[in-house]
Amino acid sequence: MPRPSHRSTRRTPRRPVRFALLALLLAAVGPATALGPVAPLAVQAPPDRPAGPVDPGTGTGTGAGAGTGTGTRTATDSATDSDTDTGAGTVGTNPGTPTPTGRTTTVPTTASLRLAGRRIVYSYPGDTPPPELLDTIRAGRAAGVILFKENAPSPEQLRLAVELLKAAAQESPSGAPLLLMTDQEGGKVRRLPGAPVHSARQTGASADPAGDAARSGAGAAGTLADAGLNVNLAPVLDVFDAPDNFIDHFERSYSERPEVVAELGTAFLAAQQQLGVAATAKHFPGLGAAAREENTDERPVVLPVPLAELRARGEEPYRAAIAGGVRLVMASWAVYPALDADRPAGLSSAVVQGELRRRLGFRGVTVTDALEAGALAAFGDTGDRAVAAAGAGMDLLLCSARDIQQGAAAAEALAVALDGGRLDAGEFSSAVGRVDTLRTSFNRL
Repeated sequence: MPRPSHRSTRRTPRRPVRFALLALLLAAVGPATALGPVAPLAVQAPPDRPAGPVDPGTGTGTGAGAGTGTGTRTATDSATDSDTDTGAGTVGTNPGTPTPTGRTTTVPTTASLRLAGRRIVYSYPGDTPPPELLDTIRAGRAAGVILFKENAPSPEQLRLAVELLKAAAQESPSGAPLLLMTDQEGGKVRRLPGAPVHSARQTGASADPAGDAARSGAGAAGTLADAGLNVNLAPVLDVFDAPDNFIDHFERSYSERPEVVAELGTAFLAAQQQLGVAATAKHFPGLGAAAREENTDERPVVLPVPLAELRARGEEPYRAAIAGGVRLVMASWAVYPALDADRPAGLSSAVVQGELRRRLGFRGVTVTDALEAGALAAFGDTGDRAVAAAGAGMDLLLCSARDIQQGAAAAEALAVALDGGRLDAGEFSSAVGRVDTLRTSFNRL
């Protein structure tokens, strides 16, 4: 209501003015409920960016559909971080501010963002790490970086890129080494030129399979260490059940016999880890039953293997790998109805916590396959998938679309879920602790 002019001789009663002003105020702030004032408006999170370029023959560049051409792919030290952000008491929710478009959420706290970032493996396009990624690493909000063929057009360019990444990590609050990783399985699946030359199938068919597997593991370690990398997303422990099926077609399986895969996979990882490069056993609980066209990079895959067979064949190599001290295990994106009929392995606590952790006793770091995989089309955007994977028990989240915003979206969603109580603070801290322990172990090498 406009105020009357001072020149007017008309006087307006003061009480109606007060009521009118109160009505305007209530209209501005909105209604209240019987339980009190309404909550602050939620803000909109940025939408997922389109996936970046992929290597030829790789699908999305994930661990499952790793590609067919040479050079293509696919105890807690948290207290060392000077910002001390691992305790449940450090998380909360900041007031929100509007962002352009996308699903609604709240803005996470800085402490939660840093915790979340320490579970994210980033990727980037081209041959030089972008400034945004280096800034994220300096802020202590990245666990690692996965490298692809496009990031390493020459040994010199790769060396420069790795130096930039490592320098940024040294400037972070903890100074802990990054997990710098790639897929160097051997044969057709090699990101970097060099050893191992033999594929898993060639190794299994050689005159000295165990010796060849050990030499391949040592060769992989040498290739990665020379490039400054410290994690190999290998060996593949899938036991193929039909010749020329998905995993056998690309020569990524040692054998159709689980005891042979167990022996050779363990020989590979032991030789590699002895030389200081961490190994990753994949794709738990096994993709050996996948038909030729069943590629989780591209589409949902359901493997209706009976539980007894799954444990006797698919999981058998993991028992040996865990006994052999494998540092990481990657979960499959296939659905195994015998364990969980509704969710892919990497989104299922029944698989990750029940089978891998409790039943097989794995105490190392769990890592997802690529979050952009086609198998996850029904499970929301990057943030939804990241929260679901973390809730299932995955420690590291692999954002391999070669888009910095993919990793940022995953980290923000994790932080918001932590602040809001959707993710348990104690379990979150334990996951960060396992990742930090792996990272700081490279300081002793």
